[in-house]
Amino acid sequence: MTAGVALGVSRYEDIAVGETLPALAIPLTRTLIVSTAIATRDFQDVHHDPELARERGSKDVFMNILTSNGLAGRFVTDWAGPSATVGRVKIRLGAPNYPGDTMTMTGEVVAKANGHVEVQVVGANSLGNHLSGTVTVVYPAAQGRDA
Repeated sequence: MTAGVALGVSRYEDIAVGETLPALAIPLTRTLIVSTAIATRDFQDVHHDPELARERGSKDVFMNILTSNGLAGRFVTDWAGPSATVGRVKIRLGAPNYPGDTMTMTGEVVAKANGHVEVQVVGANSLGNHLSGTVTVVYPAAQGRDA
């Protein structure tokens, strides 16, 4: 499904504010968009019925926000490694993710304290930024330490 990312083994001690994450290209297939809408129990027709989506003013079906949230979290946790857990995902949506396009995720560490690492993320496609915001991951063994 994706290209250009290796699973992370980041240690809290080795992470620095300003560090950039490797970009992740996500092909936006119709199957991805429809199946993830169904998997998140979002049965709104704009996420699975192209004709009804067009009737409602969209050019095609488009990705739902729960999938976008999940992909943002996954992007950061793949980099952060298996000891990190998602503490918070806070994103805003912009341009729709339509089938046939690619969303490229990028990120930068913007804060680090007491076992928490905040990463600013952007998911961009050919229309512009689909999502932007922050994902915070927590390293339990590092909580209470500043580094």
